[in-house]
Amino acid sequence: MVTDLGTLNDKGYNEYSYKGAVDAATSLGASSPSSIVPKDSSEYKADIQQFVDQKFAVIVTIGFNMTSATVAAAKANPTIHFVGVDQSPACVDPTGAPDSTFACKGDAKKLLPNYTSLYFAEDQAGYLAGIVAAYASKANIIGAIGGTTLCAPCVRFIQGYELGARSVKPSIVVKSSYVTRDFSAAAFSDPAGGKIFASTFIKSNKVDVLFQVAGATGNGVLEAACASKIYGIGVNVDQWSSLGAPANACIITSAEKRVESAVKQAVMGIAADTLAAGDVLFNAANDGIGASDFHDKASMFGPEVKAALDAALAGMKAGTLKTCPDTGCGVFK
Repeated sequence: MVTDLGTLNDKGYNEYSYKGAVDAATSLGASSPSSIVPKDSSEYKADIQQFVDQKFAVIVTIGFNMTSATVAAAKANPTIHFVGVDQSPACVDPTGAPDSTFACKGDAKKLLPNYTSLYFAEDQAGYLAGIVAAYASKANIIGAIGGTTLCAPCVRFIQGYELGARSVKPSIVVKSSYVTRDFSAAAFSDPAGGKIFASTFIKSNKVDVLFQVAGATGNGVLEAACASKIYGIGVNVDQWSSLGAPANACIITSAEKRVESAVKQAVMGIAADTLAAGDVLFNAANDGIGASDFHDKASMFGPEVKAALDAALAGMKAGTLKTCPDTGCGVFK
């Protein structure tokens, strides 16, 4: 596994993805996976190549920023299986090489049969978070802050959040805002900036529950929520557990992408020769998304909340529940 930047034990995507690889290796009777943590993006290609040179059969890479390096490696090494976490859609040119112009005229599924990108139904996870937010809110005004308007998964999280909240309280007011409109560091790598942005947002909108969809910037959003004595909702992993005390003091749940389960399923699928090439969706039907436990906030919620969450999950699994707009899902408007 070549992780995203940071640390292996980051209590986030890197750690949970690695746990999934370890779970799969254990189930298959394989040795524990090796890992490399790049120091910066300039090392992505070389780090992947280290594992290619060591003749590993499966190489997992983490995060959208590693897409081009992973796709290039998959094209150059057709006998090695590559799994990219959150790298959809895989945009390639007609030869199967990474397409920096994003014309995406090649079919990655056919051109790179040894590459699979795992992606997630963020709108479903957001919908569950919205249900919890609606039950927690007394003011009937809740909020969400995304990292950038250009991040389609961020938009889907918030679109689902709005629909989930309104399924409980049709008249609830949902305020949302984005830190930036580009992919600068402010979007996902600036906790201090996120705290300042969220503090202003909270004062202006008078929300009493705030959902963050902004990576490390969003950790600052949660800090602002706790400092303002309102409730916070985390994203991607169970942030109550990952952030720990005192940072988790106001977190009531998190909208989870269950990367541990997804990576395990992907590696097991390679072993069984059942994993499809191209983009593979993880959603409620295959344990790819969920809402985190309430932990120390459990006493806030009665049995009707669990019932609402269970009903929503059942609808998602059956394909009967709409968790994203019919048009413009993942598109900022």
